[in-house]
Amino acid sequence: MAVCEKIVTIAVAAYDGINPFHLSIPSMVFESSRDKDDGAPRLKVMICGTRKGEIKTSMGFSITPQHTIADFSQAQIVIVPSWQNVEAAVPPPLIEALKIAHQRGAKVVGLCLGTFVLAEAGLLDGKLATTHWKWADTFIQRYPAVRLDAAQLYIDQGDVVTSAGVAAAIDCCLHLLRQICGAEVANQVARKMVVAPHRQGGQAQFIDKPLPVSRQDDRLSQLLQWITLHPELPHTIDSLAEKAMMSRRTFTRHIRQITGTTVMQWLLDQRLAKARRMLESGSQPVETIAVESGFGSATSLRQHFAKTLNISPSLYRRQFRIKSLSQ
Repeated sequence: MAVCEKIVTIAVAAYDGINPFHLSIPSMVFESSRDKDDGAPRLKVMICGTRKGEIKTSMGFSITPQHTIADFSQAQIVIVPSWQNVEAAVPPPLIEALKIAHQRGAKVVGLCLGTFVLAEAGLLDGKLATTHWKWADTFIQRYPAVRLDAAQLYIDQGDVVTSAGVAAAIDCCLHLLRQICGAEVANQVARKMVVAPHRQGGQAQFIDKPLPVSRQDDRLSQLLQWITLHPELPHTIDSLAEKAMMSRRTFTRHIRQITGTTVMQWLLDQRLAKARRMLESGSQPVETIAVESGFGSATSLRQHFAKTLNISPSLYRRQFRIKSLSQ
């Protein structure tokens, strides 16, 4: 898709049960650029029903799109704004329309659970994608051919783009607007919407990492539970393997099977989780939080926050601190 095009048409799928806020996001972002007389491409947004006639929304009212998914043929960008739920079947006509649009060169976008729809159409096989963190495990089980990274707010693979939750859909649409019209236009639209032009951090900021449950080995589950309560202790692989009464090799293999990651990465996740909880709910100095969460020093805490969450502890606290504590 060349940025020199004078008109870029964006088709947005509308289906029974759609959340009207999800549906409105592309229109809010792209149509807000219409009043910019700066030589940038003009954007045309089409709401395309999966069938003719009224479409029932999740909020108890109906809408009547002026277009149908047959009009995907007119669009350079086709967007699926979330989906009803992960168990709802995707209508074959929608899958076919997405495949045809993709084959002729349109950029296809799945916002939030819309990633499931793109995956169902086979458009994400072998590609990197993201979706709402809450449904990441379901997605991985259902679509093993897709490389899911649930830590990202959005992922652009060129011909397909996917995003995480509701706010990340705005981030994703601003990213697309930036590609089409340039950073200045995207920043102006972001200011008009009173949102950040580009948010710091990824979806990892929002992901809860609960203790995995191992039915095969209660002893390991109990050990992992104990670690989550005491992440500040100087744990090592050998000390934990000894506590589990296993060899180092057996212990690390079982931990990977249970958690899907390495011993030390899982431990780091627990330390980050505790630090995040303390930042959200208390007023302790960063140095205290670093010690009590197992990082040892504020410098180490900041380094791990920057590497893993792409945000500083102080900025994280300002963004996510419980409201009542800041009043």
